[in-house]
Amino acid sequence: MVFRVLDATAFYAGIPFSSNDSFMTTSVVYGEIEHIKSKQGALEMLQQTNRLQVRDPREETIKIVNETAEKTGDKITISEQDASIIALALENNAELITDDFAVTNIARQLEIKTSSLMTDGISKVGKWISYCSACGKEFQKERECPICGNKLNRKLIKKSI
Repeated sequence: MVFRVLDATAFYAGIPFSSNDSFMTTSVVYGEIEHIKSKQGALEMLQQTNRLQVRDPREETIKIVNETAEKTGDKITISEQDASIIALALENNAELITDDFAVTNIARQLEIKTSSLMTDGISKVGKWISYCSACGKEFQKERECPICGNKLNRKLIKKSI
């Protein structure tokens, strides 16, 4: 059976409720969305019919995702939920359904197939850099310029996919 991994946005968009496909998500994402259709028992029905499995990836796989996020400059923008679904997709060689650009960027760096829901997705991946528009310096992890105190801007150094 082929599963696709869903982020929270896919649940809000109703994807698993309007499809006969099989899906996976992680317990942290499930915790975020379990209020959806709770009165009708829709999530429980998906699980009972094996169309939704809640699984958690191994810590070593999450570490790989976080290391990749560090390299791409996405570490400051991804959440625990984001890292967990990328890791789950990586472990299961599964397609990841998300509209999150940072998640897509990391996933594609790890050669995970991604599909977007409500956007056209991203056509380029790369590494994010933070820079100060006032003094022109580039930084890795800061959100504010340690030299002049201005809020840092981010830009993607792109490569085609």
